[in-house]
Amino acid sequence: MIKENQQLLNRLNVLSDGLIIYLMFPVAFWLRFYVLKDGHQTMLLQEYLRTGIWFTVLELFVMIVTGMYRPFRHVRLRYELGQLWTICTVCFLLLLSWLSLRHLDDYSRQLMFLYFALSVGLLSLKRFTLRQILWRMRAGGYNLKHVIVIGDGKLAERYLDKIQDEITMGYHPVGYISERENAGLSGRNIPWLGSYEKMEQILEKRKPDEVISAIDSHEFERTPQIIAACEKAGCKLSVIPIYAEYMSGNQQLDDLDGIPLLNVRKIPLDNLANAFLKRSLDILASALILIVFSPLMLFCAIGVKMSSPGPIIFAQKRIGRNKKPFMMYKFRSMRVNDSQDTGWSGKQDSRKTRFGSFIRKYSLDEFPQFWNVLKGDMSLVGPRPEVPFYVEQFKEEVPRYMLKHLVRPGITGWAQVNDLRGDTSIPQRIRYDIYYIENWSLWFDLKILFLTVFGGKFKNDEVIS
Repeated sequence: MIKENQQLLNRLNVLSDGLIIYLMFPVAFWLRFYVLKDGHQTMLLQEYLRTGIWFTVLELFVMIVTGMYRPFRHVRLRYELGQLWTICTVCFLLLLSWLSLRHLDDYSRQLMFLYFALSVGLLSLKRFTLRQILWRMRAGGYNLKHVIVIGDGKLAERYLDKIQDEITMGYHPVGYISERENAGLSGRNIPWLGSYEKMEQILEKRKPDEVISAIDSHEFERTPQIIAACEKAGCKLSVIPIYAEYMSGNQQLDDLDGIPLLNVRKIPLDNLANAFLKRSLDILASALILIVFSPLMLFCAIGVKMSSPGPIIFAQKRIGRNKKPFMMYKFRSMRVNDSQDTGWSGKQDSRKTRFGSFIRKYSLDEFPQFWNVLKGDMSLVGPRPEVPFYVEQFKEEVPRYMLKHLVRPGITGWAQVNDLRGDTSIPQRIRYDIYYIENWSLWFDLKILFLTVFGGKFKNDEVIS
């Protein structure tokens, strides 16, 4: 029943999106020329409707091929909305580019931007409303996916704790199958259904929507038996790998002439198109910032020179992408000292000059790093680079610390906008850095840049588990 409902929901989802995308053209036309009444109509409504037909087909096609209509039971709303806004923005820019190339200046620019705001707003509101309805239904015991868990070890406990904590996901554990009854799982009000020998009969009788194999390493040899039982009963089987605790939430499966290779950690920036997109943004933005803010940088340079003896630019060796060292530049904010390569700088530091404290308070000392970005040593967004002294120390003390060097370091990052900067927890900072690396998107970069400029942060438990 759950599969039929999902198919119906997906079809209704596509249909309603198509209606919203198309109908917002006449709505925007009416608002622009009949409500606002300050514009000169140079094109008939029929022309906008013709444009709306092919644009609706284009946007729905992109949404379908990018997986917008896959089951989203386990996907958080903010991820779905982020993907939606990215798709809508890219398609809208393509529409504007097409109109520009054809020199169709009769199209009202105000109408087009009004259309974009209306369509994106309603598409987002629809998804938010649908989530609220489904969450309430699941909290009331409806629209549940009934699952049977195979195994009773730590993986099974971890899975059951997750779906019981997140009741809005709508997973209902029917029970578990294991060698013998486990008091730990039974204490979670989950019944023991029987042993592995009775697995086929149990699946035939219970007919679950999904079977979750959560066996531990010492039971790995039972995998063929589990697969055979599920296939015989016609049940969908999902497997939690025995090495799940070492894997990210984003995996990629490669094929080596018939041999499947599962990447333990998927890096979106390994994709050439993603890397090109990010690098293009870095070059354009850093060049623009260096030009626009050159007067402010001149002011900083004069202030540094007058504040204390020494160079204007402080150059320090840092470790960058692929563990390659580079010289990172900043306006000097401290007096020249012997511990600049090992001393940790805190909020209260006697080495700072008065002008140095001022430029550090407003992050003006970071401006020369845009030259690092332009050169390719750094990116606008990424994990903050560290000096070699601390890299050698932290790689022995902090698990997964060296993974931050899989991408270019950044001027700002996901950890920094969550108040993890300076003398803060390194393990916590690394968790945020790895989350950023594994979940990179252009939208994510833009969000971090917005939060860096305008302030604000998210609660830690909303994005890091």
